[in-house]
Amino acid sequence: MANQPDQQQVYREKVQAELNLLNAQVDEMKAKAAQAQADTNIQYNSLLEELQTRQVAVQMRLEELQAASQDAWEDIKIGVEAAWLDLQQSFQNAVAKFDQK
Repeated sequence: MANQPDQQQVYREKVQAELNLLNAQVDEMKAKAAQAQADTNIQYNSLLEELQTRQVAVQMRLEELQAASQDAWEDIKIGVEAAWLDLQQSFQNAVAKFDQK
C-alpha cells in the first residue's frame, strides 16, 4: 500500500492534470467567444469570468493541499473535491449555453 505522501502526490497530480485539461477547454471557449457577435460576447465573457473564478478556487485548494500536513490533507482533499465539482458543473453549464448560441 502506498504511504500517505505518495497518495497525496498522486492525487495532486491527478487533479492538476484534470485542471490543465479543463483550462485548455476554457481556452477553446474563449476563442469561440472572441468570434461571437457583440451582443452574445458579453454573455460569453460573463460565463468565462465565472469559470475563471472557479478555476482559481480549485488551483488555490490544490496549493493548500500541497502545503498541508499529513493530518490535514484529508480535510483539504474534501475541499478540493467540492471546488472541483463546482468547477465541472459550471463548465458543463457554460458549454450547454455556448452550444445553444
